[in-house]
Amino acid sequence: MITVMQGVLGLGSGALVGFSLGLVGGGGSILAVPLMVYVVGVNNPHVAIGTSAIAVAANAAINLGNHARGGNVHWSCALVFAGAGIVGALGGSILGKQMDGQNLLAWFAVLMLMIALLMLKTRSRLGEHRVAISSANTPALLGLGLVTGTLSGFFGIGGGFLIVPALMLATGMSIMSAISSSLVAVTAFGLTTALSYAWSGLISWTLALVFIIGGIVGGLAGTATARSLSVRRGALNVVFAIIIILVALYMLARNIYVT
Repeated sequence: MITVMQGVLGLGSGALVGFSLGLVGGGGSILAVPLMVYVVGVNNPHVAIGTSAIAVAANAAINLGNHARGGNVHWSCALVFAGAGIVGALGGSILGKQMDGQNLLAWFAVLMLMIALLMLKTRSRLGEHRVAISSANTPALLGLGLVTGTLSGFFGIGGGFLIVPALMLATGMSIMSAISSSLVAVTAFGLTTALSYAWSGLISWTLALVFIIGGIVGGLAGTATARSLSVRRGALNVVFAIIIILVALYMLARNIYVT
């Protein structure tokens, strides 16, 4: 059970998570985990990770519907990527539960900074608005999907901040298309990780429901903002990277003492 204050804080935190998923296709668990630990007050990092996984998967599925209506989801590429990633997520989640929770958060922040630097480096690349599965990009989609899924499961994240640049690298699609398509894998990875944590009794279902409700409202606002920014060259990439850097620095500041 959660307190009334935790419910209010969870609702607001869920709205931020939903906004991030709608805006950049990622940030769900990257934001949800620290929000649950440092704002809502979930003491066990593994419970925060498990709860965020189910909440993010649900919100990602809702935001996927919003983006699909705009015609930006490349289903063939997204499904192949997600299929390979599910296999990795299962193995990664088993390994992640064996690691100390505080160390997990610290390494998570380091990974976020690396991804942010990659996104800033490629911020001006427009990419293709229309791509499809082919013999040329299938190996890259399978390989990057497997690696991304493993990292997603290990860190207990939906993986959007990893999936978006991976999809762009594998297929050359634009960031708006990658954000939209990434939500297929975010949903799949989140559900896979959540099932693993639920099996171990590491999910607060009440808090997950509160997060999902807040995320629905935030997701609508995030999707609308993403469509507005996508017409400006590189603007969405920069926003994407800045969000990651700020959250990563905060998490490092809270966990830098961990060895």
